[in-house]
Amino acid sequence: MSAPTRFEGSFLGDDSRIADDTRLECKICWYVYDPTVGDSVWQIPPGTPFSQLPDHWKCPECDGPRQQFMVLADD
Repeated sequence: MSAPTRFEGSFLGDDSRIADDTRLECKICWYVYDPTVGDSVWQIPPGTPFSQLPDHWKCPECDGPRQQFMVLADD
C-alpha cells in the first residue's frame, strides 16, 4: 500500500495542522477562505477559523470539499 499523496500547502484534512487565523485557498477555483471575513454564502460569521467550519461546508464558489483547500503562505 502506497503512502498518501501530499502536496505543498496541504493541511491533509487535519485541522490540528492549521492555526485559527490561517487563510486557505481552494485548489479547484482559487477561492480564499479568510477567517476574519467568514463566509456569507454558508452564513459563517467573521472570526470563524477554518477548523471550526461544519463538516458539510464546501467551497462557496465551486462546491469543492474542504479537504481540497491549501494553506496560504504569509505574505
